[in-house]
Amino acid sequence: MSHSHTRPQITPAAARQIVEAALAHAQDNGWEVAAAVTDPFGYLVAFGRTDNVAPPIGDFAMDKAYTAGTLRKSTKAFGDRMASSQTLSLGLSTRQRFIAWGGGVAIFEDGACIGGLGVSGAQDHEDIACAEAAIRSLGLTPD
Repeated sequence: MSHSHTRPQITPAAARQIVEAALAHAQDNGWEVAAAVTDPFGYLVAFGRTDNVAPPIGDFAMDKAYTAGTLRKSTKAFGDRMASSQTLSLGLSTRQRFIAWGGGVAIFEDGACIGGLGVSGAQDHEDIACAEAAIRSLGLTPD
């Protein structure tokens, strides 16, 4: 009987590639963004930003990645769930690092969540499109 388990997690090389893909996608569209990848435990693995993004945007990207990776769902799905109940919405304000804005996307490989990507700085739907395109560029599945 085993008293431990293994959990797949994104490699640093793949995390850097996803960040670079997100930044390239944003620059192709004229968006100023920051992009962050965490492992499924919420630890930062890679980060990058475009030249003119506002400083606080980096923290938003990291929190989006944290939320998506640890909850194994997009920040949009999380936000929709929080908005469904006043009690849930009130509880969200007491939790550090969880963010309900669109742009955080869980990264899946072979059905397992291996991390989260947070993109912030553009409009929510643009952040989401950027994150999903970056994840797919490596043959991984966004959720």
